[in-house]
Amino acid sequence: MNLDTLIEILSDYREEFGGDAEVRLMTQQNWPFENRICGVTSGRDINDASDDEDEDDDAQDVADDYTVYIVEGGQICYGSKRAWETCRDS
Repeated sequence: MNLDTLIEILSDYREEFGGDAEVRLMTQQNWPFENRICGVTSGRDINDASDDEDEDDDAQDVADDYTVYIVEGGQICYGSKRAWETCRDS
């Protein structure tokens, strides 16, 4: 999914549910969990941060600077496998 599509889908939900709706990350389709979202970052930010670290650190660059990551913040509860059947992906 590209960034424009993600923004469009999130904007549609904002219009439907309001700006105070909680955003969660659903992970692991076979054994789903609902997780808080810690934040959003990009490959560029990750790669730039690894340049600032000591050589002894376990710094790992990512392949593409222009990939956007929604970052998992922590598990809230078990989720539903139906999330994958009903997700808006286009």
